[in-house]
Parts: sequence; structure tokens; C-alpha cells
Amino acid sequence: MSLRNLYRQYHEQVQFLSIYIREAHPKDGWWFGGGIMGKILKKGIPKTATDIYDPKTIKERRFVAGLCEESLQYGIRTYVDEMDDPVSKAYAAKPTRLYLIGLDGRVVYTGGLGPYGFSPGALGTAMEGYLATMQIESRPEPLTREETSLIRIGFVISDLHRI
Repeated sequence: MSLRNLYRQYHEQVQFLSIYIREAHPKDGWWFGGGIMGKILKKGIPKTATDIYDPKTIKERRFVAGLCEESLQYGIRTYVDEMDDPVSKAYAAKPTRLYLIGLDGRVVYTGGLGPYGFSPGALGTAMEGYLATMQIESRPEPLTREETSLIRIGFVISDLHRI
């Protein structure tokens, strides 16, 4: 299961948000693009961008976030964390993480840290369970569009991957 598939299946029931945070492996930071690590990365994930510098201004971060949104092609609007990283810090999101936030604003599901803990399938299972629970607890008829729009899927990305 991919995020694209989850979005296609649930976008009318769940609000999807993508939040771009600080670049995890910028060229001017903890860079994976050079040497043996860069070769391993390019072989294992050939479309990973390794030429991104850490943005120094919010304008630069928005630009890189736009590149990321374009390359991932999820169809999900991307929001950008502020330069002091409040979203990243509040959700312990670096480098990449998936969340399901319930109608009451509480975190229902927290995915593992990416890339290895990034599991859209596990998020899908959590969404199915949560939506079923909401349906049973609320009433026999389906949840309204207004009600389901308050259920949020958030995923936080910091690595720019080119697909």
C-alpha cells in the first residue's frame, strides 16, 4: 500500500496533510550524496535527490517543498514548517513520519521514523480501524463529510525524493 493509494481510497473521508520540515540530508549538512554512501543511496533509491542545500530562509524552504510536492505527486497539498521547526519538534518528525489525528485532536497513530519505519500499510490499517470505531460509536448511519473532514492524516517529510 502506498500513500498515493491511501489518498485515492480515503481522501473523501480523511483530510490529508503533508508538512515539509528541515531537509534531513542537505548537501551542506549531513550529506549522503558523495562517496560510497552516495553510491549506495543512488543504487537503493535511485530517484533520491542528493543535490539539495539546507534552506536558509522560509522562501528557500517553500521552494524546496514545492519541488518535493511536485516530485512525490501524491495530490496532497504540502504545508511548510517554520524556520524554527515547531512542527518537527512537536511531532518528533525528522526525517519522515506518518500520523493519524482523530476527531478529538489526539494522535491515534504514530508511525515509525522513516525511511525504515515509514509504513503506509500500517497507517491504512490504523485508518480502517479508527473509521470503523468512529462509525460504531457515533451512530448507525455513515459519518457526514463535515465530520470526516476533521480526521487528519499527517505526514512529515524532510528528504526530497524524486519519483
